[in-house]
Amino acid sequence: MLGNLGSLDVGQVADLRPYFDSIPDPRSRRGRWYSLTSILLVCACAVVSGAKSIDELAEWGARASGRLLAALGIRRHLLGWRRTPSPVTIGRALGAVDGDALDRAVGAYLTDRHHAVTGTATRATGQPAAPAPGRLRVLALDGKALKGSARLTSARRHLLSVVTHGPVVTLGQVEVGAKTNETTHFRPLLEPLDLAGTVVTFDALHSVKANVSWLVETKKAHYIAVIKTNQPTAHRRLAALPWRDIAVQHTASGTGHGRRESRSIKTCGIADELGGIPFPHARLAIRIHRRRKLTGRRESRESVYAVTSLDAHQACPADLAAAIRGHWGVENSSHHIRDVTFAEDASTVHTGTAPRAMATFRNLAIGVLKVLGANNIAKTTRAIRDEPERALPILGIINNRDTYGT
Repeated sequence: MLGNLGSLDVGQVADLRPYFDSIPDPRSRRGRWYSLTSILLVCACAVVSGAKSIDELAEWGARASGRLLAALGIRRHLLGWRRTPSPVTIGRALGAVDGDALDRAVGAYLTDRHHAVTGTATRATGQPAAPAPGRLRVLALDGKALKGSARLTSARRHLLSVVTHGPVVTLGQVEVGAKTNETTHFRPLLEPLDLAGTVVTFDALHSVKANVSWLVETKKAHYIAVIKTNQPTAHRRLAALPWRDIAVQHTASGTGHGRRESRSIKTCGIADELGGIPFPHARLAIRIHRRRKLTGRRESRESVYAVTSLDAHQACPADLAAAIRGHWGVENSSHHIRDVTFAEDASTVHTGTAPRAMATFRNLAIGVLKVLGANNIAKTTRAIRDEPERALPILGIINNRDTYGT
């Protein structure tokens, strides 16, 4: 599994430590032995090694050698030995850490790693450059609930993330409050990102006209928005278009997991002077027709409608179909891995910001391993667990730091 990873030359990989140094320490200075950065680095390395709970984070540190702990910034006692933070220390730090600052740091780190691999950053500015001809830079906006974080006195936490399409890397994440919904966090999540020329995909919940107008006019981005009955006028007009008179422009099919699936796409220009669709900056209407046959069951059919601000010369039907399909692929490439490999839904961590922090570390682990080319996260984390030192080059941590206690 480790042989499938890309280059692990530490000199070619961004060091995670400076990103964590930017996070403010909420703890009192009195009695503080471990720096916040060293605790967060232990957590990051442990999760890359497959740790699922706070106890497993501390157990990974207990197995680590003194040399490895020195590289993570663990202070040395006067007698010369180093001891990893206890589960209580880790739990208190994660419960009190600023969740927004942690997500910003991890998002910035993963953004830099993703740009370095995909070549979408300019050397001068470090900002995303224009995508290569014929390729769309696509991001997906999707939410996920942390089921195990619910208690009798509090609802379960809900997170909203922006994720790249292939390789799947989480560039940003915010927590959705119990008294709000995801749509109110649409702008705050995307505001820090450079989205010029980028295509953003989202489900019907986020097909809000005000947010879509802001995305196109302010961020200079494009969108592909699924339209369902929550937008009754737009949905009715989309369904009434002459789809029977339009030929199928692209098809794709596949088998697996006990089912056979086929998808076809049709697109139709919706000029404003011809009536258009009551949705801001819409240029193309899209109809995806899906046919699914489960083993031993009847075939099911479904038509899904969407609109996009892309013109026909900017994206072909195959590109649009891949972008729409890729949005749902985020579920398999990120959320499914967090639930199955890292047992996120089974986690009972619930104090303070700890549930969100654990989710952030899982995003970090999945992102760096995906960028390096891992095709099986579960097997790769088990291989790293057997050799804890492997986590250092994966996160770009340079083993040249020795901190002495006083």
